[in-house]
Amino acid sequence: MSDRRTSGSDLRALLEKVESASPVQAVEVVADELATVFGARKVSFLIADFSGRAVFRMGRATESASGTRFPGAEQVQLPGTVYERVLHTQRVDLRDVGDGAQLTVPVTDRGDAIGLIELDLPYHPDEGLVADIAAEGHALAYIVVANRRHTDLFEWGQRSTPFTLAAEIQRRLLPAAFTCEAGQFTIAGWLEPASSVGGDTFDYSLDQRSLQVSITDAVGHDVAASLLATVLVGSLRNERRRGADLGEQLSNANDALVANSPVGQFVTGQVMHIDLDSGAATIVNAGHPFPLLLRRGHAEEIALEIDLPFGLQAGRTFRLQRFPLEPGDRIVFVTDGMVEREAELTDLPAALARTDGMHPRQVVHSLGAEVLRATGGNLRDDATVVCLDWYGGSPRPRISSGGATTVTGVPSPERPRRSSW
Repeated sequence: MSDRRTSGSDLRALLEKVESASPVQAVEVVADELATVFGARKVSFLIADFSGRAVFRMGRATESASGTRFPGAEQVQLPGTVYERVLHTQRVDLRDVGDGAQLTVPVTDRGDAIGLIELDLPYHPDEGLVADIAAEGHALAYIVVANRRHTDLFEWGQRSTPFTLAAEIQRRLLPAAFTCEAGQFTIAGWLEPASSVGGDTFDYSLDQRSLQVSITDAVGHDVAASLLATVLVGSLRNERRRGADLGEQLSNANDALVANSPVGQFVTGQVMHIDLDSGAATIVNAGHPFPLLLRRGHAEEIALEIDLPFGLQAGRTFRLQRFPLEPGDRIVFVTDGMVEREAELTDLPAALARTDGMHPRQVVHSLGAEVLRATGGNLRDDATVVCLDWYGGSPRPRISSGGATTVTGVPSPERPRRSSW
């Protein structure tokens, strides 16, 4: 058995090697270093596919006439595999294999499940060594996040099917991470595109005092819908980043859409703002399907006042409605692709009630799967889901290990809420 342990000098040496290598080779550098430090016979990195239903085992990058690729990347379907279990539980899987052991380690940043590391060891590691390897998996998450800004290879590795132009535009409008864990909340989103992209988006942003969440659905399909969504989402982000309050953000974004789109084109949506100090939530509903609330095991739609969609009339203001939040609440936002045509056969409140105990990252996948089953996989419109778990209390650090929250819930010892995934 190896008695090797990682140290601060090991981490510094690893980071220096990563920085001196091309962004394309960053994962290979980490894999080689892990093999050396831990005496592994083989180290693989598996990146999670955008579909949420597969992972890709990425090989070594090579140059070709068509550009740099990971040749022979192996796609593995998740259902029933150890990879599915590790992504869901965010816990290391250790199993004996012959004279050694195989470790499958999550690669995660703030709950965003980027992928997995798999190590084939010629010995049986003790608990301390497993913890060291898990920490390296967490470090790899930061390395992937940093290096994917400079190359398309990680993006390529996450695509099981080619994107249309409309899908490519739509993808650029989504947040860089689909999941974010914090002390007061966890949020996760998912978008299942139709064969003809329908212009759905979701977004979130956290600052020192507030969380803002949005879900939108542009009228029409393909590039035209994506361009409408681009104007609205870009305007909302611009207004938010210049410090406008929620009402001003929405009024100005609406005017921008009116000014930069054909007459009669519009985008439905909901935008929620949560004051993290007080826990007070405000929401605007611009012609969008009602959100769902799971509270103390009971799920129901939350009926909101309905304003006109964005883009129909310049100079409009939107009603800022109070949204009552309680610690332990689960709020789910959806687009009409989740509730119309064949998808309407899905009883979303009942499906939401069955998610109690799941992590939000799994909730959005579960609800999306329900709609895919109801439609036979033939979506006529994008289906988008955002799940927000609200734990309440004052702003505080989260309790985490390896990039994933280990204990979630309200800061009351009487009501701990542990994630069971």
